[in-house]
Amino acid sequence: MLDTHRVSRSFPSISLPSYGDGSPVEVALITQLGIGAGDQLLRDAGLRQAAHPAFVDALDEPSARLGGMHLAHDDASSLYSFSVGRQGHPFHRHAGPRMFTAIAGSGGAQLRFSTASDAQLQRDPAAFLHALRCVDIPPDCLFTVRFGSGTWHQFVSRHPRHPALFALSCHANERSGALTEAQRAQIEADNADIPSLTDTLPPALQQLLAQADLARVPVVSLSLQAPSRSLLAGLCARTRDLVGPLRVLLARLRPAHGYIGRSAARHPVQALAGPPADSLLQQALVEGTHHEDYNTLALPAHSVASRSASAVLEAVLDGFLLNPPPSVGRLMALRNVLVTPLQLRTSPLGCPVSSLLSTDRSMLFAGRFPVHAQRVDAGDRSAEVLLGADDRHLRFRSCVRVQLLDDGAAVIALGTRVRTRNRFGRLYIAAIDHVHRRHISPAMLRMAVAHALAPELVQATTHARCRPVVGTVTTAPATSPG
Repeated sequence: MLDTHRVSRSFPSISLPSYGDGSPVEVALITQLGIGAGDQLLRDAGLRQAAHPAFVDALDEPSARLGGMHLAHDDASSLYSFSVGRQGHPFHRHAGPRMFTAIAGSGGAQLRFSTASDAQLQRDPAAFLHALRCVDIPPDCLFTVRFGSGTWHQFVSRHPRHPALFALSCHANERSGALTEAQRAQIEADNADIPSLTDTLPPALQQLLAQADLARVPVVSLSLQAPSRSLLAGLCARTRDLVGPLRVLLARLRPAHGYIGRSAARHPVQALAGPPADSLLQQALVEGTHHEDYNTLALPAHSVASRSASAVLEAVLDGFLLNPPPSVGRLMALRNVLVTPLQLRTSPLGCPVSSLLSTDRSMLFAGRFPVHAQRVDAGDRSAEVLLGADDRHLRFRSCVRVQLLDDGAAVIALGTRVRTRNRFGRLYIAAIDHVHRRHISPAMLRMAVAHALAPELVQATTHARCRPVVGTVTTAPATSPG
């Protein structure tokens, strides 16, 4: 073959015309990453992809559905991630068009496309090979790909020591293309994934491809910083080949973790003298208490999207579990170390809601939160649960309450009562009383409400997963462990 090259002052790109009557294949290089960065990025992204709830490992193309359709808003788009390893994946196609952004491994990648139409293949299966074109992608490179419906494609690594690529693929219209009835039904149920939307190469074409000499297939080589077959490009590729595995090895020394931070409005917390007369907390520890606090957080009108108090309460309880204050977590860690020799119960959560981690399933709010009692009024405008546990030195009960007001405002409360059992319990309460009133309870309430108000939870709080008994009070045994 004759090797030629031309200089591009923009993104080096190629548009391969369709052999049939479809859209062209478009590939563009965006930027060159650091030496060996491709392998490291593919390793980290692959670990996170494998931990995704929608992860699927099929057809040598591990993938995850990162975002589904929103048909209620006339949005039929979906977002996926997928990766291709050292051995590549088989030739396949999709009913709809595809466009994705990808990162090549430190050995580079080869993209293979055949745009022969079904009618052409029926007349002559060899049309698959006549239409076959390859695009070489350099190592450690960010690039984009776009091709039309029904385009056969295969991605492979250019070096057996390195994975080929990791990509983010946007399906602009999941419903488009010549879908089968099974595929369309799965899409309409918003339950599709990449394997279910994939057609693999028929056996006759697989056999034809296996017998073909791919060295005779036309290849377009895209590159940055140096021509693809120059001495400089060769030295660069060799360096990246050596450094890539080393960076992966070093990356294994740290976990591939991610973090989600929020900056929420700081709503004031007000401390009251005690719970209202109709609170479930008034029915707890009636024989007497040695500590009591009750904090409320008022939200202005329209802060809460849901008109269901029980749904908001469910989201707040989720917030206690998923968004605890870091400072309270550190205090609990210290407390756990100090009381472990005394055989007292320990928990990573602050005491007011630590019983949410109980294994007792005798009574559950929303089908998953262990509680001592729960109450929801007939209009679902007020919802409350009673939590608590018994220990060797004290017993505690806590209430979490949500009230939705007529003007659209909401009041969310966290209250606690403690009755000590011995002298150590009284000393313990005396030691923590101030910090519990001034910091622990207010901080926990504020962080839980911030979690419940997070935009990504608005839809979840609009529909309660499991509704508690409405208009009644139900109780569990008071001795349930926390």
